Amino acid sequence: MIDPRTPILVGAGQITDTAGAPSSERSRVAFCAEAAALALDDTGAAIGGHGLGHMIDAIVVLEFFSDISPRFASPFGRSSNPPKSVADRLHAHPRQLLYSHSGGNMPQYLVNRFAEEIASGETELALICGAELLRSTQIARRTGQKIDWNEDPGGEPERIGDKRFGFSEEEARHELRAAIHFYPLLENAIRGGLNRDVPSHMKAMGRLFERLAAVAKRNPLATRRDGYSAEALSTISEDNRWICFPYPRLMNANAIIDQAAAVLMTSVGKAKEWGIPQDRWVFLHGCADGTDTWVVSEREKLDTSPAIRGCARIALDMAGKKVADVDVFDLYSCFPSAVEVAMTEIGIAEDDPRPISVTGGLPFFGGPGNNYVTHSIAEMMTVVRKKPGSFGMVTANGNYLTKHSAGLYSTAPTKGPWRREDPKKFQAELDARPKQRVETRPSGTGTIETYCVTYGKDAPERGYILGRLDASGDRFIAMAPQEPAILADMLTKEQLGRKVSVSDEGGRNVFRPV
Repeated sequence: MIDPRTPILVGAGQITDTAGAPSSERSRVAFCAEAAALALDDTGAAIGGHGLGHMIDAIVVLEFFSDISPRFASPFGRSSNPPKSVADRLHAHPRQLLYSHSGGNMPQYLVNRFAEEIASGETELALICGAELLRSTQIARRTGQKIDWNEDPGGEPERIGDKRFGFSEEEARHELRAAIHFYPLLENAIRGGLNRDVPSHMKAMGRLFERLAAVAKRNPLATRRDGYSAEALSTISEDNRWICFPYPRLMNANAIIDQAAAVLMTSVGKAKEWGIPQDRWVFLHGCADGTDTWVVSEREKLDTSPAIRGCARIALDMAGKKVADVDVFDLYSCFPSAVEVAMTEIGIAEDDPRPISVTGGLPFFGGPGNNYVTHSIAEMMTVVRKKPGSFGMVTANGNYLTKHSAGLYSTAPTKGPWRREDPKKFQAELDARPKQRVETRPSGTGTIETYCVTYGKDAPERGYILGRLDASGDRFIAMAPQEPAILADMLTKEQLGRKVSVSDEGGRNVFRPV
């Protein structure tokens, strides 16, 4: 007998549109509702998808790119209450209308949260959904098309998640605010920890992402299905130009896509009541959430993640499983550094033959902002349903290898009442870890700890380093001067461990090779 309060995932829906024309009718919230309708149908409920939609008592929409970043702001308007807009299209009247704050960790975090609410009887049927239409937005802008995505369904959604910026004032003072800066910095720190030179590490990153590209080639929902070779991925070319060294274009998440996904959660008791067949049920055997040191430059080590290690351990312990018992993974894959750190922390060897992605990853499947992991959970449901009794782990990552969540999925029923460890306990352990002091007014000499170089369309534009002061050992942030010779030097000579002088120039720390 399975405890009737046991939380389960019962429906999944995904859409990838690579050819459709932009329209006023398909707004972001309408796209969410389309994916939700697929998820309702996927349940196979005896009362039908439409009837099941009436039972939804919690809807959360993942925050849209256009509501987060000025770079992706939409000129075509928005819904003032995204979850209410989705609810209205589904003829649902949920008690909870939630709109998440930013974070790629949020879909798995929300599954974990709703599992608790379902197990306690607080929630009966929860819908997690999201969508991005950056492809359509870009086309409509370029062609001058007039579309209108404005709507006001009334009310305001409850916000959920952590709304803090992912960077410090000191990082922002040196123009370090975006993922495309921080993950390359982490990558070179990883390379340094492995004692690799640039050419050999580029080849290793190519081999790693070749595995994702091969999955995307077989996935009809993926946006890049060329099945790129390791050589193609690690070679600079017209189609694979530098974005921010050491990452060329095809090692970056692909955000310019039209994608939507949704998953539905309920209890075993309600699934039986509504006639949802047991072959649709997917159990959450283990889960965990944890946040690493919030500010990247304050992390004691730049090539590790205590939160990922702990999340994997807690999720596996909750399930009574070991890493060897997991058949397939979907590791968050915005950039190679995110995958490399996750593999190390979880205990997945570089040559482990098990899949590390079920979708093809953010560069090849697509990177729909905060909603990618909704796709990976939906795809993982399909994978474990096809192989009953197998186990799949999903990891989720927000900000700059900062916010983490994990989930362990299987069609095999969980045993006994569903309970998880209070995540505050693990977070207290993480918060107690030491932080690295950052000197905001450094002067004198220091040593480069890691670095990156941003590119314009045709040439390098800016160089950044994190370093250690020789006198104190404190970390500092600095920018390269606007001198082409120094940027060229950063790209042709090994910078890790290099001696530099640092001083204030125009209100920012600037470094020069000694």
